[in-house]
Amino acid sequence: MHLIRFFKSVGAEMKQVSWPGVKQTRHDTGTVVGISILFSIFFAVVDWIVQFGLKFLS
Repeated sequence: MHLIRFFKSVGAEMKQVSWPGVKQTRHDTGTVVGISILFSIFFAVVDWIVQFGLKFLS
């Protein structure tokens, strides 16, 4: 009985959700992709520096 009531309340809540539009979704997706690329470049540079430092020490 609790499971049926749970799903009914989930359905009611989902009807009240304000979903973002296409423009907002594209903007958010572009932001996530851009930041992911920046982080990957940052970590690649840090990895390269650490590898260079370790080779220099040995």
